[in-house]
Amino acid sequence: MLLVTAFILIKQGRVQAHKRVMLTAFTVSSLFLISYLVYHAQVGSLHYPHSGLIRTVYLTILTTHTILAATVPVLAIITLRRGLKGAFVRHKAIARWTLPIWLYVSVTGVVVYLMLYQF
Repeated sequence: MLLVTAFILIKQGRVQAHKRVMLTAFTVSSLFLISYLVYHAQVGSLHYPHSGLIRTVYLTILTTHTILAATVPVLAIITLRRGLKGAFVRHKAIARWTLPIWLYVSVTGVVVYLMLYQF
C-alpha cells in the first residue's frame, strides 16, 4: 500500500509527501527483511505439502519471488540514494524498474505465504 500511495503522490506532484512515504516503505521493508531472515535462520524452511499442478504454480511463484526479492534491496537503495541526492532524472530512470519489481515481490510474498500456510 505504501508503494502505491507513494506512486500516486509523485504523479500528483506531491514530492515531499512521496519522499516521506517512500522512506517509510523502505524502513518497513528493511524491518520485514531483518525479521524474515532472523526467523528463518532459527526455524528453517517449510516444504510445500501439496503435489500436482498447484505445486508447480507454487514453485514458479516462489522462484520468481525469490530471484526478484534478491534485487529489491539493491534497487531500492540505489533509487532512494538518487532521489535523496536530487538526481531526479536518474532516480526516475531506475524507479521505473524498482517499483514494478518491488510491487511484484510484495504481492507474491503474500501469495507464497497464503499458499504455504493457509491452503
